[in-house]
Amino acid sequence: MATATDLPVSPLAPERFPVLPVVRGVEVTTHSLGLYKGKVRDDLLVVHFPEGASAGGIFTRSSTRSDDVDRCRAALQAGKGRARVLVVNTGNSNAFTGAAGVAKNDATVASAVKMSGCDRHEVFVSATGVIGEPMAPHVISGGVETVWRNLRDPDWEKVANCIRTTDTFAKAAGETVNLNRRNVSIVGVAKGSGMIQPNMATTLNYMFTDANLGPVVCQALISKLGDLTYNCITVDGDTSTSDTLLFFATGAAGGEQIDNPDDPRLADFVAAMHRVLLDLAKQIVRDGEGATKIIEIAVEGGASDDSAKVIACSIANSPLVKTAIAAGDANWGRVVMAVGKTAEPVERDRLSIWFGGHQVAKEGQRSADYSETTATRAVAGDEVFIRVDVGVGRGKATVWTCDLTDGYVKINGAYRS
Repeated sequence: MATATDLPVSPLAPERFPVLPVVRGVEVTTHSLGLYKGKVRDDLLVVHFPEGASAGGIFTRSSTRSDDVDRCRAALQAGKGRARVLVVNTGNSNAFTGAAGVAKNDATVASAVKMSGCDRHEVFVSATGVIGEPMAPHVISGGVETVWRNLRDPDWEKVANCIRTTDTFAKAAGETVNLNRRNVSIVGVAKGSGMIQPNMATTLNYMFTDANLGPVVCQALISKLGDLTYNCITVDGDTSTSDTLLFFATGAAGGEQIDNPDDPRLADFVAAMHRVLLDLAKQIVRDGEGATKIIEIAVEGGASDDSAKVIACSIANSPLVKTAIAAGDANWGRVVMAVGKTAEPVERDRLSIWFGGHQVAKEGQRSADYSETTATRAVAGDEVFIRVDVGVGRGKATVWTCDLTDGYVKINGAYRS
């Protein structure tokens, strides 16, 4: 299997791993189980919340989703949004593995319960890697019991590196913010590079805070903010079978627990959490397999926000648009094509398009001020901005994607080799 260690770092990667705040009430450890066929790298992550945590999550809507996704959904409901343990493995997605996948998770949950003394509905599991390869039940469960004694304060870089597959860099973001007269920390880690087309959530992503939030608040915030961030990115139009975004709040910062998602005291916290999630989501696009450019696509004038988003995603997922941008070709006619193929309401004779700040099309035809030189300059750098007005209503949406290069084919052609 192609892994992060085999691939050159994305040219869009951050210069360095961020300095992240301490999140109280979280213990972690990582370990190598050898799931990468001869490659020595950490592929098991165990997270423990000694005093428990409130939890919320969103997951793939794929009809071929993994048992891990079903298990997390059930745990959130049966455990009423309480968490004590998170177990994540890479190298094997445990998706489309039938009874073997269920047995693997039964054993993993049993080991976590044994080591922590928690209820089984307080254990969450995730996996990522090759689809359809059964794994013996004891592999992950045995690993949990082996590494439990190594739990300690988080080394976020090790955590972020552990959950990578074809990612070329570790993804994390965090902030400290004042909530209810106390400083609280927010940290998120993510993995994702290919098989990225959000459908409720995308990839594997974990958010941690020591804010004192109730489960209802955790679920409300991750549902709202996940939709504004993770559900607005795409690399290749493919939705994973394992997509998971979990949010844990330990309450270790103290203070009164906030149980109302509309509590005005949450305003600054919500804004910070939004920034962290959007940072992580954009990092995934920046690490799109083979990517050399990040592309922001803003659509306005839609019949509704949802309609605008469909159009924006059509542009973002068009191989013709993405390959033109990769080549630095300001072929705005491909954007016209991608808008029109959606069957969403569009006023053809009011359609306008901008590359960067330069208007290339106006009211259904090429702009009178169009300059090939200026348009080409707008798509020459590693950050490209496309704006489209479809002339129907007031709906708007912004999505982020990357270009499509031969690197994507090479990475995925070698994925299982």
